Amino acid sequence: MSLHPQLNCSVPDETARIARAAFPKGTLCLRIYDELGTIFEDKDFADLFPQRGQPAQAPFRLALITILQFLEGLSDRQAADALAWTY
Repeated sequence: MSLHPQLNCSVPDETARIARAAFPKGTLCLRIYDELGTIFEDKDFADLFPQRGQPAQAPFRLALITILQFLEGLSDRQAADALAWTY
């Protein structure tokens, strides 16, 4: 797997708007983003990937999903089910 880093790792404006409309009182995940912004970026993981090969999923997303999964107390199956509707 190779890494083709994405330069913009922030949450799209429309996604943020919908999240805030869905959770007007906020959530732990929204508060984390508000306080810390983008925690990880692809460039943080670039040294872990070879230069050639099939492109990998964005590692910053995978790292963030793992942290949020832990914070929410979700099993791997529950996290996968929660993400399935986003694709």
